[in-house]
Amino acid sequence: MPGIRGPKEYSQEPPRHPSLVVNAKEPFNAEPPRSALTCFYVTPVDLFYKRNHGPIPIVDDIERKLPKYTVVATLQCAGNRRTAMSNVRKVRGVGWDNAALGNAVWAGAKLADVLELVGIPKESRMTPAGGKHVEFISVDACKEENGGPYKASIPLIQATNPEADVLLAYEMNGETLNRDHGYPLRVIVPGVIGARSVKWLDSISIIAEECQGFFMQKDYKMFPPSVNWDNIDWSTRKPQMDFPVQCAITSLQDVDTVKPGKLTVYGYAVSGGGRGIERVDVSFDGGKTWIEATRYQRPTFPYISDDISSDKWSWVFFKAEAFVLQDTEIVAKAVDTAANVQPENADVIWNLRGILNTSWHRVMIHVGHSS
Repeated sequence: MPGIRGPKEYSQEPPRHPSLVVNAKEPFNAEPPRSALTCFYVTPVDLFYKRNHGPIPIVDDIERKLPKYTVVATLQCAGNRRTAMSNVRKVRGVGWDNAALGNAVWAGAKLADVLELVGIPKESRMTPAGGKHVEFISVDACKEENGGPYKASIPLIQATNPEADVLLAYEMNGETLNRDHGYPLRVIVPGVIGARSVKWLDSISIIAEECQGFFMQKDYKMFPPSVNWDNIDWSTRKPQMDFPVQCAITSLQDVDTVKPGKLTVYGYAVSGGGRGIERVDVSFDGGKTWIEATRYQRPTFPYISDDISSDKWSWVFFKAEAFVLQDTEIVAKAVDTAANVQPENADVIWNLRGILNTSWHRVMIHVGHSS
């Protein structure tokens, strides 16, 4: 595995795109403007959201010997749309809008191939020594780990399943990973919250129980609205893995002004676990009536939600249009192929860490003479 060849200090951070919306400088966390998201099916590297828990390390390069696989997958921070959840009740965490996700072409070795090299057959649930989980350890130093490395794990059956497409990735969008996104080697776990796709990978371990690191045991867990910081018991919940069905309008701000007449809205929809998007419903009257939006991925290919040849780990874009002649609320909600649908309001899924806000996305429109 690679080794650190320089100090990990904020003074050595890499340059970033000026249009990024910075949510925190140290550690650096930023997202693109929401309007930029649906301009590109494959998110440009410099506009891909940045999620960090400490300074960006400087790491040696690696040798690449195994066959290279390419996977198109959307990564999404579990805290995406956290600011909207804060409108219900205050939560703790980086104040993400709805752009803490991106879609990229990842390339590297399949983890199932790597594990087979060390004697763990494909589709294994447990090793002879009792190993049931694969732990990824970074060179990243985090204050939450008392200066120790960031780490996370996934079940062994997922890691050894070739169809799960878990990668040890060294390329992003046809180029070598940059420092912000895990150079020289990172894990990509498609369909799972971004916290499990460990960057700056240092080592891999086969362990009997799930990783005991901070971000597996005391963060990124889904609690009911009744739990607060006085009565929380982290041991009562499993670490969050798959992300739920999600969608958001990207062509408008939460409060926006448009000209009267025909209005077309654009946005993204995505679901975890490789589940496709069955449909996206859009309402131009605050949820009283609905129309089904048009869905698409790559511009030259029709989107079919259950087509195994489609980019099953990727987001779907949608568009819908209607005549808007007066002030109104536009609402979007998605349904995935398992018939999971977004909840109507954030208050029913509110949790103290503000993760997985998948409530209907709403924007308020004022009809005027300027846009």
